[in-house]
Amino acid sequence: MPRPRHSEALRAAQLYYMQDLTMDAIARELRTSRSTVSRLLSTARETGLVQIQIRSPLDTGPELERLIRAQYKVDVHVVPVLDTLNEAETLDRVAMQAARTIGPVVDSNAIIGVAWGSTLSAVSRHLTRKITHDSVVVQLNGAGNMQTTGITYASDIMRRFGSAYGARVEQFPVPAFFDHAATKTAMWNERSVQRILDLQSRMSIAIFGVGSVDADYPSHVYAGGYLDEDDLATLAKSDVVGDVATVFFRGDGSSDGITLNERSTGPSLDQLRQVRRRICVVSGASKINGLRGALVAGLATDLILDEASARRLVSFEEAA
Repeated sequence: MPRPRHSEALRAAQLYYMQDLTMDAIARELRTSRSTVSRLLSTARETGLVQIQIRSPLDTGPELERLIRAQYKVDVHVVPVLDTLNEAETLDRVAMQAARTIGPVVDSNAIIGVAWGSTLSAVSRHLTRKITHDSVVVQLNGAGNMQTTGITYASDIMRRFGSAYGARVEQFPVPAFFDHAATKTAMWNERSVQRILDLQSRMSIAIFGVGSVDADYPSHVYAGGYLDEDDLATLAKSDVVGDVATVFFRGDGSSDGITLNERSTGPSLDQLRQVRRRICVVSGASKINGLRGALVAGLATDLILDEASARRLVSFEEAA
C-alpha cells in the first residue's frame, strides 16, 4: 500500500493530467497550498506514478472497468472524481472525458444520432474541433412540450456537435411526446418526418445519456415540463426506472406495455440496439437504477461514467 504522501500525489496528478485542473484549482479542492500541489506533482513524476498516463496501485478505475465490462459486455471509461464534488461538478468532469472519448470515434461519412438532455448539453460544451467530411448530426427525439417548442435548447446541443465535427445538422422539430399515439402515426407518414427517420435508421453512432426517475440531479425530461402528474403515475405503475431519448424501460430492461412509449418521438429500443456504436454517458450515482436498466437492455456498446457510479453499479451486482 503506498504511503499517504504518495496517495496525495496520485490524486493531484489525476486532477492535473486527466481533468485539466490548474494547480490553483487543485489546491482549493485538496485544501492545501499551490506550492504543495507543485511538490505533489513532482513527487508523482519522480516516483513513476505519472509516465505516459497516470498509474496507481490505489486507482480502482481499471478494476471497476474490468468488472463492468465482464458483466455487461461494454467498453467502459471510469472517470476519477473526488467524493467532495457536487453532482454538477461531477457532471462537468464526466462530460469532459466523454468529449475526449467521442472525438476519435467520429469520422467522415458518419451519421451521428444525438439525444438532448442535461448530460449531452454538458458534453457538447467540451467537444474539441475535428473536421470530417459528409457527416451528419441528427437529433434523436423531439424536444417540444406545452411550455416550449424545445427548439432552442435542443438546437444548441446539435449545433455544438455539428460545429465540432464540421457536420450537417438535422433537427427533429416535433414534440417529445404526442398527446395521442394516432397523431404520431400520422406524422410518421409525412415525407418531411420520414427524411429524419431515414437518417436515424442509418446511424453509425448514437450518443445519449440516461434519464432516471429518481435522480438527485433531475434529468431534463423529468424536470422540464414534459411529463404531467398522470404521466408520472403511469410510469410508476409500469415500474419504469429510466429512459433513453424519451423511450422508457424497466429495471429488467424490458419496455413492452409502457403506453407512453407509443407517444414518444425517440427511436425504439430495438432500433437503437441496431446502431453499431452506442455511447452512453452517465454522471451521478443516483441514476444507478436507470443506468442498470439501460445496460440490461443492451442499449450501450460504450459507457462513460464517474467513479462513484461505477462503484455503486458493481456493488449493486454483487448484492444481487
